[in-house]
Amino acid sequence: MLKNCIYLDNNATTKVDPQVLEAMLPYLTDYYANPSSMHTFGGQLAKDVKVARENVAALLGAEDSSEIVFTSCGTEGDNAAIRAALLAQPDKRHIITSQVEHPAVLNVCKQLETQGYQVTYLSVNNKGQIDLNELEASLTGNTALVTVMYANNETGTIFPIEEIGARVKEYGAIFHVDAVQAVGKVPLNMKTSTIDMLTISGHKIHAPKGIGALYVRRGVRFRPFLIGGHQERGRRAGTENVPGIIALGKAAELELLHLEEATKRERKLRDRLEQSLLAKIPDCAVNGDVNNRLPNTSNIGFKYIEGEAILLLLNKHGICASSGSACTSGSLEPSHVLRAMGLPYTTLHGSIRFSLCRYTTEEEIDQVIAVMPEIVERLRALSPFKNDDASWLQQHGQTLVNR
Repeated sequence: MLKNCIYLDNNATTKVDPQVLEAMLPYLTDYYANPSSMHTFGGQLAKDVKVARENVAALLGAEDSSEIVFTSCGTEGDNAAIRAALLAQPDKRHIITSQVEHPAVLNVCKQLETQGYQVTYLSVNNKGQIDLNELEASLTGNTALVTVMYANNETGTIFPIEEIGARVKEYGAIFHVDAVQAVGKVPLNMKTSTIDMLTISGHKIHAPKGIGALYVRRGVRFRPFLIGGHQERGRRAGTENVPGIIALGKAAELELLHLEEATKRERKLRDRLEQSLLAKIPDCAVNGDVNNRLPNTSNIGFKYIEGEAILLLLNKHGICASSGSACTSGSLEPSHVLRAMGLPYTTLHGSIRFSLCRYTTEEEIDQVIAVMPEIVERLRALSPFKNDDASWLQQHGQTLVNR
């Protein structure tokens, strides 16, 4: 089953591209030196790390590869950016973010509130979009940082990043963007962007887990999150994860190569999936901003049933999907993103995210289309909940999962 599964959970993680694996393997065996060492062996690895850095910079459209800081993951990148922005502006105590951010941002902001910082959590509408007027009203001379995601990991909704950035710049705040979901799916150009710092993660673009990068615009004051040696130009201490860096560099090269073709193909397959399911299954709808979202992401709410129950039955067919962020899947609470959008409980509990990649095939999409109507019909037959009164789901949210 593991080899033959239909994997539509690519916003959680992606498979490692065979070319990426091939590129990194020698650095786990033969090329094991420390790139900070002074000898020729280490010096050669330092050159290889430099090439990987240049590839990541090219994918982001950065002015210079020196603006790339390698990290261990998206969470570290978000934490490092937020802490650096605040340390660089000790007299400013206000942060702006949104209600639908990843826990790597939201939980840091909540912790900072206990340390005396004021945090504004921007609301979103029923499409998952923020109100630029609310942002404008929240900005003050005391605002140190605005940190928002480029694209939402659950719905795929894309924020108007450059419009946000233009307003942020008027108040002299630092602008950080979590682009973990956007990189490789939308073209980025840091040369012309208003973004000061931007986070990416390798395992979202067919590199292995445990490697990421933080873009830091030249001239932006940056205080390191990890203190120690001189690595990464003093911005991130710790011996470089050379195999991971090589892998990320190769993945970035491939993403840039395939970007236009892959996104066009993924959008076509996603639309086919959505249109077929909406036509075959009554009482379901797409969640998010259908006109401004990632090409690979579809979040569909199926009324009157539990998303976890849908996932269990999909799993029996060898189909992998998600009911939300993998980082919060252990919680029994419904998605904080969908709750912030104001979705009714009838839809909130039955929402499923399908996320595609360049390896997704038409045959796989057809298989999902074939089994989903039967799954939904079966679960609705078990459900006593047939109207828009949310009381049943609120009181008995786990009934269907346990059957």
